[in-house]
Amino acid sequence: MLREAIKLSVHGEEIDPKAVASEISKGFFDLGLVYKSTLWILLIIFLIGVVAFTLKALDGGIQPNERYNWGYFSAISAFVLMGAGSAPLVATALRLTKNHWRRPFSRIAELYSLVGILVVFLYIPLLIMLPPIEGRKTIWFTDQFPGVPVWWDFLGILFLVINGIALLVISGIPDLAQAVYQSNGKKSTFLKPMVRWWKGSQHQWNIHRLSLISLGATYFLLLILMQSLINVDFVMSLIPGWKDAIMPAHIALTGIQTGIALVVLTAFLTKTFGNQETKKYFPMESFWSISKIMLALSLLWAYFWFAAFMTLWYGRMPVEQTILKTFMFEAYRWPFLLNVFFSFLLPFLLLIWNPVRKSILGPTFVAVSVLFGAFFMTVRLYVPAFGLKDVVGHELMFVPEAIGPDLLDAAIIFGVLSGVILIYMLAAKIFPMISIWEFKEGLLYQRVRPFMRGNFLVVGRPE
Repeated sequence: MLREAIKLSVHGEEIDPKAVASEISKGFFDLGLVYKSTLWILLIIFLIGVVAFTLKALDGGIQPNERYNWGYFSAISAFVLMGAGSAPLVATALRLTKNHWRRPFSRIAELYSLVGILVVFLYIPLLIMLPPIEGRKTIWFTDQFPGVPVWWDFLGILFLVINGIALLVISGIPDLAQAVYQSNGKKSTFLKPMVRWWKGSQHQWNIHRLSLISLGATYFLLLILMQSLINVDFVMSLIPGWKDAIMPAHIALTGIQTGIALVVLTAFLTKTFGNQETKKYFPMESFWSISKIMLALSLLWAYFWFAAFMTLWYGRMPVEQTILKTFMFEAYRWPFLLNVFFSFLLPFLLLIWNPVRKSILGPTFVAVSVLFGAFFMTVRLYVPAFGLKDVVGHELMFVPEAIGPDLLDAAIIFGVLSGVILIYMLAAKIFPMISIWEFKEGLLYQRVRPFMRGNFLVVGRPE
C-alpha cells in the first residue's frame, strides 16, 4: 500500500531535476490581467477597511477606557495571528519529521510569515487599548516591572514576525536564485545582485540546513508563548474572576489547527488556479496525509475544550457559572455552537471516512470549516472580553448582553482579510510558492524499480 501510494504521488514517472526548476519558475515574474485585477480589488477592500477603522477611531478613540467598541477588531486580529502566525510552523514541524509528502506545503506555509507585518500593525492599537494590570489578575507578577504588559507583548509579536521572515528568506534564497536565472527581463535582472552570492556549495547548504532547524525551533517556542500570552492579556485578564489554566493551551492548539487549514486551502487554490506545469506537484497523497493530522487536531480540540469546561462546570462557583453562561450557553451561544460545529463536529464526522480523507476536495472542505470555527472562537472570546464594562468587585457576577457587529465592524473584518490575501499574493511573486530545492532534494531519494509485474517508486528515508 505504501509503495502504491508513493507511486501515484509522482504518477509513476522519474522527473528530471532540471525540469523542476524550469516548470516552477515558468511565469514566476509575470503578472497577468486576472492577477492584477484581483490585487486591485483586494487593495480597494483593504482601503475601505482602513477608512472604517479611521472612522471608528475618530468616533470612539483608541484609549484603555474606550475599548468597548473594538471587540470585532480584536477578534479578527486574533484570528489572523492564529492562522497566519501558525502557518509557518506547519513547514517547520513537517520538515523535522523528514517525510516526503509535506514538500508541496512547505513554501506555501512559509509565505504566511510576511503576513506577520500586518499583524504587528493590527496589534499596535490593541496594545494601546489594553488597560493597566493594576487591580486585575494577570500572568504578570508585578506592575512595577518596566513595560508590563504592553511592551513585552509587542516585542514578542515583533520578534515572532522577524523570526518568521528570516525563516522564509533562508528557505527561499536557493529557489529565488534558480527562479532568477531561469527567467529573463527587468525584474530578474534587478534581483540578480541579491542572489549572486548563493553558489550552492556544500558549506552553504550546511549553513542553510542548520539555520532552518534553529529558526524553526525558535519560531515554535515563540509562537506557543505568544499565543498563550495574548490570550491571557486580551481575554482572561479582562474578565474579573476568570481562572483557567487550560484555555491558553487550547488557543495555541486552535492556532496550529487553523494554520494547517490555511495551508491546505492555499494549496488547493494554487493547484486549481496555478499553471498547468505545477499542478502535478500537488498530488492527492499529500492532502490525504495531512488530513490525518487534521483529524487528530479536531479530536484534541474537543479534548481541550471539554477539560476546561468540566473544570468550571464542576466548580459551580458563581463566577464560573457566569463565565459559562457568557461565553458558551447564553450571551454568545450561537458563536459557541458554530465554533464547536465547524472546529470539531463537522471535521470529525467527515474525516473519519477514508474516501473523504483520500481526496483533495475532502480535506479542503474541512479546512474551510476549521477556518470558520476559529473565527467564531475568536468572536465568542474577544468580543465579550473587550465589550465588558461597569464591573463592580473582583468577580463577574452578571451575564452581559451580546454585542453584534455594525457596518464599520464588517468593513474592518473584510478589509483585514483582504489585506492578508493581498500581502500573500504579493509575497508569492517574491518567492516561488513551491519549494524547488525541497522537491529536487526529494528526487535524490527516489528511484523507479521493477517489482513483479509493475514499476514502483522506491523512496529512501533521510538520515
